[in-house]
Amino acid sequence: MSKNSRWLYLLILALVWGSSFILMKKALIGLTPIQVGALRIIITGIALMLVGFKSLSTIKKHHWWPLFLTALLGTFFPVFLFAYAVSVIDSSITSILNSLTPLNTLIVGFLIFGFTFKRHQVLGVCIGFIGTAILIFKGAEMNPNQNYLYAALPIISSIGYAFNVNIIKKSLSDLSAMAITAGNFVLIIIPAIVVLWFSNFFDTYESTKEMNDSLVHITILAILGTAFAKTLFNKLIQMSSPLFATSVTYLIPIVAVFWGLLDNENLTIIQLIAGIIILLGVYLANRK
Repeated sequence: MSKNSRWLYLLILALVWGSSFILMKKALIGLTPIQVGALRIIITGIALMLVGFKSLSTIKKHHWWPLFLTALLGTFFPVFLFAYAVSVIDSSITSILNSLTPLNTLIVGFLIFGFTFKRHQVLGVCIGFIGTAILIFKGAEMNPNQNYLYAALPIISSIGYAFNVNIIKKSLSDLSAMAITAGNFVLIIIPAIVVLWFSNFFDTYESTKEMNDSLVHITILAILGTAFAKTLFNKLIQMSSPLFATSVTYLIPIVAVFWGLLDNENLTIIQLIAGIIILLGVYLANRK
């Protein structure tokens, strides 16, 4: 696969995932965060079973444990954490916090997988966290009605993503991207159905315009933002490196902030500078 193909994959993922935050926000108008997370997994799982069922036959016994870990850390927990975050704080801010994923990939790689730090990478990590602190504190000051403790949720998700990409690169490189994605959702679709059942979705569902619009948004999010994008992302990890793949989070905020501004979200110059500081830290940490 050519180098240009890697960049094309990266740009497509940035456009799709950058748009996912506003889709979550719109889905939350008629659904609760727990329902958004569960429906996203269920719809994605159904779509993947239709197109990727045959790929499951390539999965061997030794693959299932790392698949289980990547399913939980890279999909199951993050979809709920992001839904709760977007329900409380601006979607554009949530997307910027998600850009900490490459930094956390570096830290997890060092602490768990034995990678070594270089001086400029340590500097990048420190700068990234300074930017994060500014972004959170300024956001809390500007929006006293928003609980910025929820900013911890996308940060926790980014740590889960960091484990996810390292595990895929280390233990699942011999599987196709479709097999990895389909295997993930085979493992979590039943728990998601259980979660949806206990969320009272079936008892409270009414065919209103608000609810139907939310279902349309979550369906688009599931098929494009999860089924398609996850498969593409897993392919990108295999054909490049964990750090290159997670560098998509440099570009996601650009798209997400654009959608947020169109939806009348506020973003001050200081918050924009904080976002740039985070991206500078990520760049330094990933520079060869």
